[in-house]
Amino acid sequence: MDTALTRRQQSILEYLREQRHAQAHPPTLDELCRALGLRSRGSMHKHVQALVDAGLVEPLSGKQRGVRLCEPAANDLHTLPLLGRIAAGQPIEALEDPQELEVPTQLRGRGHCYVLQVRGDSMIGEGILDGDWVVIESRDHARNGEIVVALIDGEEATLKRIEQTPSACILHPANSALAPLRYAPGRVQIRGVVKGQMRAY
Repeated sequence: MDTALTRRQQSILEYLREQRHAQAHPPTLDELCRALGLRSRGSMHKHVQALVDAGLVEPLSGKQRGVRLCEPAANDLHTLPLLGRIAAGQPIEALEDPQELEVPTQLRGRGHCYVLQVRGDSMIGEGILDGDWVVIESRDHARNGEIVVALIDGEEATLKRIEQTPSACILHPANSALAPLRYAPGRVQIRGVVKGQMRAY
């Protein structure tokens, strides 16, 4: 089963795979509803949009309206370690049972990468929501404006957009309810930079 898909989304994906070579044209939303016994076109649209957001299908417009598979081939996927969960101002919560996730190549950086699951809503303005997975390229440096995993005083880990000056390291949340965090440069260690993001529906 594909990671992080609901049963309905999985059934849509399996149907599209089965019909890929059996039909001359990709099925429309109405055809998908009939084939899978779903009465609500709006509900089907919601499930299909989740598959679109996951990069597994794409909607067609114009004369050939429908939904077409665009999932990556097996050799376009890489397995990365899921090291734990990151929440603002807390140590990274390591998983008791180490896991691995399949990640599309385009979400990876050039260097060593790993995955963390986000806890909290400090970066919702950047579209990073509670429960999302972020792909981190392991680095000890970053450009201003990049979203980083920052370790404060060697203990507290947080996911923030970084601003570095000669006198301060400022970690900016993407949530209007939260204030930026300002530290002396020596108190902040960069442990990686966000290169990609995945979400379960």
